[in-house]
Amino acid sequence: MPTNQRKKRQWAFSLIYLFWAIVILWGLGIWTNKPQPKVVPYNQFLSELQASRLDQVRITNQQFIAREKPAQPGKPEVWIATNRLPNMDETSVIQLLETHGVQFSGHIQSTSAWWDLLIWFGPMLLIFGFYGFAMWRMRQGGAGPLSFGRNRAKIYDQSTQFDTTFDDVAGVDEAKAELVEIIDFLKNPQKYQRLGGRIPKGVLLVGPPGTGKTMLARAVSGEAHVPFFSMSGSEFVEMFVGVGAARVRDLFEQAKQRAPCIMFIDELEAIGKTRATGQAAFFAHDEREQTLNQLLVEMDGFDSSKGVIIMAATNTPEVLDPALTRAGRFDRQIVVDRPDIKGREEILKVHTRKLRLAPDVDLKVIAGRTPGMVGADLANIVNEAALRAARRGADAIGMRDFEEAVDRVTLGFEQRTRLISEAEKKRVAWHEAGHALAALSVPHGDIVHRVSIIPRSIGALGHTLQLPTDEKYILTQPELEDRIAILLGGRAAEAIQYGGVVSTGASDDLEKATELARQMVTRFGMSGRLGQLTYGHALASRFLRMPFMPEERTYSERTAEAIDDEIRGLIDRQYDRVSHLLEEQREDLKAIVEQLIQKETLERAELESLLAHGVVDSR
Repeated sequence: MPTNQRKKRQWAFSLIYLFWAIVILWGLGIWTNKPQPKVVPYNQFLSELQASRLDQVRITNQQFIAREKPAQPGKPEVWIATNRLPNMDETSVIQLLETHGVQFSGHIQSTSAWWDLLIWFGPMLLIFGFYGFAMWRMRQGGAGPLSFGRNRAKIYDQSTQFDTTFDDVAGVDEAKAELVEIIDFLKNPQKYQRLGGRIPKGVLLVGPPGTGKTMLARAVSGEAHVPFFSMSGSEFVEMFVGVGAARVRDLFEQAKQRAPCIMFIDELEAIGKTRATGQAAFFAHDEREQTLNQLLVEMDGFDSSKGVIIMAATNTPEVLDPALTRAGRFDRQIVVDRPDIKGREEILKVHTRKLRLAPDVDLKVIAGRTPGMVGADLANIVNEAALRAARRGADAIGMRDFEEAVDRVTLGFEQRTRLISEAEKKRVAWHEAGHALAALSVPHGDIVHRVSIIPRSIGALGHTLQLPTDEKYILTQPELEDRIAILLGGRAAEAIQYGGVVSTGASDDLEKATELARQMVTRFGMSGRLGQLTYGHALASRFLRMPFMPEERTYSERTAEAIDDEIRGLIDRQYDRVSHLLEEQREDLKAIVEQLIQKETLERAELESLLAHGVVDSR
């Protein structure tokens, strides 16, 4: 149905619903606002009659209903009523009415059985009628306020400008290379059908949040110039059971009518979680499971040779139902991973190509300062840099704007107004100087770019910024041990200066060091005592792959004690090592502390000029 005609039908049904709602409310208002006579005792009624204050009386088989004479012209009518006395001759009352010239009449007061039934069952019939009409509208698949079963997909077709192409997506070259085949099939399906080939029915984009999975799917549509149906998985699930399944049917029906096209389901885990059985029956969800079942049926029932490609994105592929990821449904899984330094530079070029940059901006340096960041993080950094340049009234975005933006995103903004005592400030300086000097002293420490004792909004009273020179995917045991030593350098420096009296400032460092040591012992097989084994695994790896389930303990109490001893021994050895290194270089440590207290922040160049023994130059 054309969009204009669908909108006209929606307006027509909306006006009809509004009209009947007004009629019902108006009728209820009249019925409830009808004035009712005031009930008075029988003797008061006789007193009013004898005082000639009544001018009209209606006699029923149960009551005398009388109208009082108006005290002044124009006053509203006042009616009173009294119940008739049982088994009493009321001939005298009739005589009083005649004597005082009161008009009277009589009728039998009775109610119709049909009227009683209507009063009692009318509202219920109205509710059931409304519900039945809504369900009929849903089965018909028509548009309007009650069409729950209609899908809510956003449709982009040839009438919409395809403003997203592969030129707008950077840092995911491997994913783009795998999707080129999909684009070629949508443009030239005969090329593949000639040899009997079948394009994959479903393409599942897997990767961390913010890596550009949705933009990549839109870019495929933009490159192939085919309609693009976009819908989030959460939009299928509603309060009424069965609505999600109806929307799945409607989505596939519309896609078949507009083939070739792409159907994209974002956040697939909202409807595609593994169906709860056995031990996980407590987590059952009827509406989501019916929606998933309908999606599986539809994917089995359509022919991809018609030119309909299903694409979906998820951050957590481990929670998806195995029936959804098997061959014949989502045949191909494409990993959209975090970009490397070259990919981050390309992403920064995409986000800055419409901005005015100063000549000193080096995107490669910025890419090197943002390890592990994804496209969304880099876009946020570019926006923060633009806002900072605008705040200071600059004509172009400079390198210092990008550096401040990186610091604000990773560390939070500076809180120079926070009041810190001189004693605490000095202790923080010794702590951060310990981290910095430890990083400069160990053979595998990353380069120290900055040391600061300015508090940040994330809660840190200072920070030591280290950035790797190369992208590392494998870490050796000496490199991990050096990382633990650097984490313990702050605590060791405090202990050296204050005679073993330590503070709570190292809590986060100790937590990270302990976790890293535990991974070395139980996951990486880096313990000579425990051997080349792993200890413990998540229950998710065996039962339904639920990631929120606790870890299963696969070792004895004796082994647990050995694990604890190994972790403790690893931490103690690195603490003694870094303490010895800092004690040997105490004069250098003291020099860094004095400069930190004076300047609050030391950059790499200042550290190079401060330390004369050449440790920094060797990095």
